[in-house]
Amino acid sequence: MFSVRPEQEKREIKPQTVRRVVSTFRPYRAKVTVVAVAIVITSGLGVVNPLLIVKVFDNALFAPNGNCGGARPSCPNLPLLYRYAALMIAIPIITSIIGIGQTYLANLVGLRVMQDLRNSLYRHLQFMPLRFFTTTRTGEIQSRLANDVGGVQSVVTDTASSVLSNIVVIISTLAAMLILSVPLTLLSLCLTPLFLWLTVRVGKARRLVAGLTQVTMADMSAITEETLSVSGILLSKSYGRQRHEIGRFEEENARLTGLQIRQTMIGRSFFAVVSTFFSITPALVYLVAGWVNNRHPGMIQSGILVGFTTLQSRLFFPIGSMLQVSTDVQASLALFDRVFEYLDLDPEIEDKPDALVLTPENVRGDVVLDHVRFHYEAPVTPDDAVDDEDWVVESRPGDDDEAQQLRKWTLDDVSLHIEPGQLAALVGPSGAGKTTITYLVPRLYDVQEGAVRIDGHDVRDVTLESIGDVIGVVTQETYLFHTTIRRNLLYGKPDASQEELEAAARSANIHDRIAELPEGYDTIVGERGYKLSGGEKQRLAIARVILKDPRILILDEATSSLDTTSERLVQAALEPLMQGRTTIAIAHRLSTILAADVIFVVDAGRITERGTHDELLARGGTYARLYEQQFSKEQLP
Repeated sequence: MFSVRPEQEKREIKPQTVRRVVSTFRPYRAKVTVVAVAIVITSGLGVVNPLLIVKVFDNALFAPNGNCGGARPSCPNLPLLYRYAALMIAIPIITSIIGIGQTYLANLVGLRVMQDLRNSLYRHLQFMPLRFFTTTRTGEIQSRLANDVGGVQSVVTDTASSVLSNIVVIISTLAAMLILSVPLTLLSLCLTPLFLWLTVRVGKARRLVAGLTQVTMADMSAITEETLSVSGILLSKSYGRQRHEIGRFEEENARLTGLQIRQTMIGRSFFAVVSTFFSITPALVYLVAGWVNNRHPGMIQSGILVGFTTLQSRLFFPIGSMLQVSTDVQASLALFDRVFEYLDLDPEIEDKPDALVLTPENVRGDVVLDHVRFHYEAPVTPDDAVDDEDWVVESRPGDDDEAQQLRKWTLDDVSLHIEPGQLAALVGPSGAGKTTITYLVPRLYDVQEGAVRIDGHDVRDVTLESIGDVIGVVTQETYLFHTTIRRNLLYGKPDASQEELEAAARSANIHDRIAELPEGYDTIVGERGYKLSGGEKQRLAIARVILKDPRILILDEATSSLDTTSERLVQAALEPLMQGRTTIAIAHRLSTILAADVIFVVDAGRITERGTHDELLARGGTYARLYEQQFSKEQLP
């Protein structure tokens, strides 16, 4: 048995969803029009054969004035029968030919719409701010792209044409039935209003369960992504938590199965009643016709009776289909809402209409933070939003109002100037704000107060793409794609030649190691590069940045997690990379930044000291204390 979480129950379908779904078909108006015309033609032609049956029975098979020579009261009119039979054969053939083209176009439009929806969602996610991804599980994002968009694909592909086709069939069939017999038509439709009301109720229930099902699928995707990745499986094995993770997965899987069973069974008894009624109605028609003809002989002719029951069976199928489709459509609205929910998230950091384009050739690398204040705002995920003040203010016992207000800022009134070509080091205790400074320069976040400038240009006035072109980043946790070394390197410069790849690899001290691999540059590095050592991954990342040739380089503790040998190799690879570039380096190991042109000491979100290594040691402040602590540890046996 499954349980519904409180946060799942609060999800409601937005009223504008239908309008937005319809708008997704707008680029394909011409094809949709052709499909609609084809549906009207094929659905309308479907009424012709039942009407021809009446003519066949009354005028051709049992013609009162046939060519029997008066031997019998009625006999076949063969010439007329041939013509009717030819029409009855030709119409299905024509309908089938048109139907093939209609099906092709309908599927083409539907699949293109889903393609556009996936593209729009992925494109939108690419421009979401970094904090969206730090507060949202990767599995949840993948679920929106795969499960939610995929879940509505069949509805978009098949249902739109099915609804129009069924509407045309119902209208044309009802018209033909009314022409043949009004009383029999009313008898056939007497319970339809009740069915329609029940359909709405069933549809709402299925829509709710469909939304809960997708939420649970997203949770399962998140668990799978977290626990079956290389990092996740290493963690569970090293802590012996496999059974715990199996239990988590099985619990979520049981919840999903319960929801899917409920979604499948909702309304099945209702549809069974509808199907039963539709099946027995022809028998009721025969009974009524027999009762009427018994009292008024010849009032309902055999041709009308056969044609009417044929129309009746033709009517019941689209009505039953419409009842089922309506519940499917309502269920799919929950999935559309989940997709639109992400599309409606504010990217926050966007280019201005007249944004400046920087080029590596024209950038000197002058970096300024001018009285910057910054704090991490509340998450931007749709389900986890919290009050901004509650999220950023961390009060502590004994804090007065001023202290709490200051603690609100991750960076508080930070000003620094790094001249072109300088190596600037950021040092300080963990959580002081060093990494945040490196996030502001490439505009991964926007400041709340002050400004960040590159060559005098506020980064908010520059295009995001051109900022990415002039800045290169090497982080402590190197990310490599699960592909070849060549393709990972080409990410820095897609049009690089083999000679440029090898030159970059040599500069990063990694070419000889690549040459030793069986496939050389075509070696698959594995998930997140797990086939390579930490030092090898770092040197590949450095080679990738060398290919990019940025004017500003950010090194975020690039060697802190490496052993001594790997650190020396990476340091040797960094030396040619830093030459002639403005470099901002974060380092816990102060020995790695002794030659920095300027060192900024960051503490509690502020720049507390600045100067060269010798100047800061002579001052005897925070830097000198940190250096003494590390130097003493290094001297221990």
